[in-house]
Amino acid sequence: MPARVLLVDDEKGFVDTMTKRLESRGFTVGVAYDGPQALAALDKAGINFDVVVLDVKMPGMDGNEVLKRIRGDYPLVEVIMLTGHATVESAIEGMKAGAFDYMMKPCELSELIDKIGEAYDKKQAHEDKILEARARHIELRRGD
Repeated sequence: MPARVLLVDDEKGFVDTMTKRLESRGFTVGVAYDGPQALAALDKAGINFDVVVLDVKMPGMDGNEVLKRIRGDYPLVEVIMLTGHATVESAIEGMKAGAFDYMMKPCELSELIDKIGEAYDKKQAHEDKILEARARHIELRRGD
């Protein structure tokens, strides 16, 4: 099952084009054009996003601030930082704050899809470990 992806970028043309390209490859894609919209999309019931592709440089709340909020409220959601204005400092800040990876714009669609797949696999592995731990806890409580 392809990942459910939330694209967050203030460049509407980029988001719209990338949405069409990802959806044509079977991904479920949500969009947000700034940080507050991204956080609202994650709060919204219905779609539980697996991976957020997040622009670093946006007006208002920048990507690193949004990343920190996502890590705090949705620790299992993986975040790929994407920027055309990367600096070593912003990359280090994003990785320290828990980003899965950091990519430069423009990036090849195949590279982004590969990175989304890796992030999705990491999220799935974490969820599987949580389910196993819960099952073990239930077994211990029952005395199995």
